[in-house]
Amino acid sequence: MEEHVTPRRVVILGGGFAGLFAARALRQSPVAVTVVDRRAHHLFQPLLYQCAAGILSEGQIAQPLRAVLRRHHRVSCLLAEATDVDAGARLVHARRPDGEALTLPYDDLIVAVGMRQSYFGHDEFAAHAPGMKTLNDALDIRRRVYQAFEMAETAADAEEQQQWLTFALVGGGPTGVELAGQIREIASRTLDREFHKIAPARARVLLFEGSDEVLGAFGRPLAGRAARTLRNLGVELHLGTKVTDVDAYGLAVEDKDGATTRFEARTVLWTAGVEAPPIAAALARATGATQDRAGRIAVEPDLTIPGHPEIRVTGDVMSLNRLPGLAEVAMQTGAYAGRAVRHALEGRTKQPKPFKYWDLGSAAYICRGRAVVKAGPLHLSGWTGWLAWLFIHLAFLTGFRSRLGAVLSWSVVFASGSRRERAFTVSGANLAVGGDRGSEASSPPS
Repeated sequence: MEEHVTPRRVVILGGGFAGLFAARALRQSPVAVTVVDRRAHHLFQPLLYQCAAGILSEGQIAQPLRAVLRRHHRVSCLLAEATDVDAGARLVHARRPDGEALTLPYDDLIVAVGMRQSYFGHDEFAAHAPGMKTLNDALDIRRRVYQAFEMAETAADAEEQQQWLTFALVGGGPTGVELAGQIREIASRTLDREFHKIAPARARVLLFEGSDEVLGAFGRPLAGRAARTLRNLGVELHLGTKVTDVDAYGLAVEDKDGATTRFEARTVLWTAGVEAPPIAAALARATGATQDRAGRIAVEPDLTIPGHPEIRVTGDVMSLNRLPGLAEVAMQTGAYAGRAVRHALEGRTKQPKPFKYWDLGSAAYICRGRAVVKAGPLHLSGWTGWLAWLFIHLAFLTGFRSRLGAVLSWSVVFASGSRRERAFTVSGANLAVGGDRGSEASSPPS
């Protein structure tokens, strides 16, 4: 009688770039892989802002995980959220969307849960200033942006109209810069002839950044070029500022001298800061791992947690050599972790080489035909930067249909300024957020 052999169990937490590349690295290995994610899709997060701006549809940046991994017969997908880890018993505790608890045993655990939006201790800001880390966030921002122009068209007076036509973005990193540029293009090119009572081009876009420059990680030369492009586009830069309050009618900002200024803006978007999700803290408690200020988990050069060679942490939630939270880092660490498990199965006893990151560059799209790209010593901006940005994003988009659809959508926007993905829904709760001041129990700060 043939003896039944249970395959090695590999649990991957997260279906983003790191989790996907880890699963792909194990496709030929005799293992049982379970990918656990609280969403049923793989999201191309670098293009979320284009979904929010109405350029790309949800289907062009998000693919069902099961479809992406359909040819990986040893990989199964589980719609659930990891809540805790029992490192001694090698168990992951998870919760299904209906609240039912699940327990998943593992021989190897790959943690690829990514990061979430951080409000730096002011979670109350989230109700009025959504971040952009998920597909729901992007659709919410799309609604808020396009709805603002509709509300301005029927505003009771010029003051209210200008409030609706003022957009404030907090955070001058790639997401903030990209969103600011897109909103200015929407106002000046997409909607320029569609309204009768308002002039959309009069919309103000305010970008607040705590440091002295936008896109600081790109280096001073590229940061300076990006700032000039934004100003030429009509974006108002407020550098060296700290947001101290946000409500439904605007935000309060403190400058370097400690002076506080109030800005009236019915649309505030938060693109500053990230933090680790709760499962990272649970894993740290279970393993004794250390975390940095943002909750990232410190790992060994081979991505394992000290004392737990069976647990590997990858992507944005990993802390190693100050690597940035980029898609390329997630892809490379995920693939490395998957290969490390495969090599262990193959009986390779040699100590694995430490993880080495190959810098493939960083890119930020500012507006039509304008982008900045940094790849090692190569610094590109303007038209050449935009072409490089186009190539990078096409190379990493998941699926041929996504690539083809993106090219067609970009071509339409580039040639005419038209955006096909502008549909949004409005509920009473949505309108109440920007309702009449008199309906509030107390007046907002003046």
